[in-house]
This record gives sequence, C-alpha cells and structure tokens, in this order.
Amino acid sequence: MPENASNAVAVTRRWLGVLLGCATAPAAAAHLLVTGVVLGPFLLWPRTRPDALGLLMAGVRRLAALERARRAVYFGDRFPEHYAASDDKVLRYVALRAAAGLLTAVVIGLLGLGAGLAGLLAYAVARGGVGWEELLTQVVLGGVLLFLDLQGLRSLAALDARSARECFGPSERELLRRRIDELAASRAAVVAAVDAERRRIERDLHDGVQQRLVALAMLLGRARRGRDPERADALLAQAHEESRGLLTELREVAWRVYPSALDSLGLEEALGGVAERSPLPLRIRCETGGPLPRPVETAAYFVVSEAVTNAVKHAAATAVSVRVVRGAGRLTVRVEDDGAGGADPAGGGLTGLRGRVAALDGTLHVDSPLGGPTVITAELPCA
Repeated sequence: MPENASNAVAVTRRWLGVLLGCATAPAAAAHLLVTGVVLGPFLLWPRTRPDALGLLMAGVRRLAALERARRAVYFGDRFPEHYAASDDKVLRYVALRAAAGLLTAVVIGLLGLGAGLAGLLAYAVARGGVGWEELLTQVVLGGVLLFLDLQGLRSLAALDARSARECFGPSERELLRRRIDELAASRAAVVAAVDAERRRIERDLHDGVQQRLVALAMLLGRARRGRDPERADALLAQAHEESRGLLTELREVAWRVYPSALDSLGLEEALGGVAERSPLPLRIRCETGGPLPRPVETAAYFVVSEAVTNAVKHAAATAVSVRVVRGAGRLTVRVEDDGAGGADPAGGGLTGLRGRVAALDGTLHVDSPLGGPTVITAELPCA
C-alpha cells in the first residue's frame, strides 16, 4: 500500500476511535451516576461496602476493558498483558474518560457547528449579501475559533492516550522509577564485578606469578653460589624453563584482564585466542557483520571466556560451541557445553557477567538443568 494511502487509513482509523470514545463516554458517565446514586448508602455503610464496591467495580472494569480494546484497535496501543491495575486506578480512569469523552463530543459538535456556519457564510458571500468588512471579521473570528477547537481536540487526545497508559500499563513515573532502580542495581553489580575481578587478579599474581618469581630467584641464587659448573648449568637450565613458564602465566593473566587482540584484531580473533588456549574442543561461529562498539566487544569476549572457563573447571564438559550473531540492533552471544549442568546463576562468576552485561542494558540468561547441557545466552544492544 502506498505511504499516502496508509497514512490516510491510519488517520481515518484514529478519527473513528475518537468518535467511538465519544459514544462510550455517556455510558460510562451513566454507569457512574446511576450506581453512585443507587449504591451510595451501601458504600457508606462498612458492612455492605465490599459488596457494593464489587458491584460498582464489575461494571467499571467492563467499561475499562472496552476502552482498552478501543485504544488497541483504533490507535494501535500495546499494553502489558499481565499488568493488573488497582481498583482506584481503574475507577479514576473511567471517571476521567467519561468526562473527557463528553467534552470531546462537545468540541466536535462545536467544530461541526462552525463548519455549518462557514458554509452559510460562503453562501451569503456568493449571493453578495455580505460586505468585505463583515467578511473579514467573520473569517478572523472563525479562524481563531477553529484554532482553539483543534487545539482542544489535540489536548483531549493526548489526555486520553496518557490516562490509558497510566491505567493499562506502567505510567511514565513508574517506568522512570523502575529505570532508576535498574540503573542503581546495575551500578552496584558493576562495582561488585570490578572488585571481584581485582581480587582475582591479585590472587593470580600472588599464587601464580609471585611464587614462580620466588622460585626463579632461588634457582638463580643457587646457581650463582654454586661451585660446580655442571651443577650451575643445570640450575640455569631449570631457571630458564621456569622463566618461560612465568612468561606464559603472565600472558595468561594479561589475557584474562583484557585481551590486546580486541584492540588490534577484533572480537573474532580474540575469540580465536580463547579457542587456542582452551583444553576442550571449541567451535566458534561469529557473524557480526562489521565492527562493534568497544564495550560490546569487551562484554561479549568476557561472556565467552568465563563460560568456557566454567565448562572446563566445573561442568566436566567434552566440547563447547559458541555462536555470536548480530541482528535487529542486538548482539546475541550463545555458549553451550555438553557438561553435567547444574550451574548456579547466582554464582560469583555468572553474577559478575550479569553485572557486566546489565551495565550495557543487556540481559544474561542461564539454562543449566541437571545432566546438561548448559546454555548461556547474552543479548547486548549494539545499535
């Protein structure tokens, strides 16, 4: 369908929705008025208040369901399926909708009246019964009234949309509060993840690199103090092997802190380095379709690296598959192993990953039933 025709259909549908809202408003007003008068004494008496309120709210919720369907069909609104508004919120919405719908009907009626008067004025001008001064006065006055009428319709339409969002879905204030809570939790998770990473690096340096350095220093000291040349040569050869092991461990620590291949070669090559160092067969499928934002690349790398490390250490896996796919403005990272399963999503490593992913407004899902397989899926926005 051409764009102009599609826009015309959308505008027509919205106008039908507005007119239907004007038709349902009297029914809502009548229900509130009649039930309020009839059930008023029972609402005031504490013993009968729950039953009377139940009768009132039964009709109010039917009217609210009708309004929700009207917004969905004619305006294309999509509300959360499992969101249940309180009775106070639904009652307030129906009362506001009744008042706004009646006022909208009045404004549309005034608009129709103005169109009729404009037609009569045009007829009078055609017959020469109106002078230029009177015509100018009528045009200016009619233009001002038309502007006020259209602005009123626009404001009432905005009020209708905003009140529907507040009743049938989280309001803007609730969404803002949730967003603030999410950001606060994400910040706390990032701080915890950074602290855990710092402790891990310190532990790696203390338990691995430092111990090797001490052993290397002892070997060199023994070789230096030795009297026997053959014994000194053997100690130097041993020290040389120790230094090579030290360099390998330093390189491993550096890769765990931040892989330099991300800066120079990109995510695919960095994941290739993970495959080279992994003792398990690792199948990698990377379909990024171009460069990625640096924070997204870093998070994706650490998701794969941590998941592979967990599979090696805890899952007794024999193979791991990694798939990295970019599409619809998101990067999806999926890591699956054939291990024993039972991974704890609240464990230290996965909690740190979840915090790292959440800092980018992403999500991390862990599916690890007993007996396997374990599937870790991260979705990172990269638009």
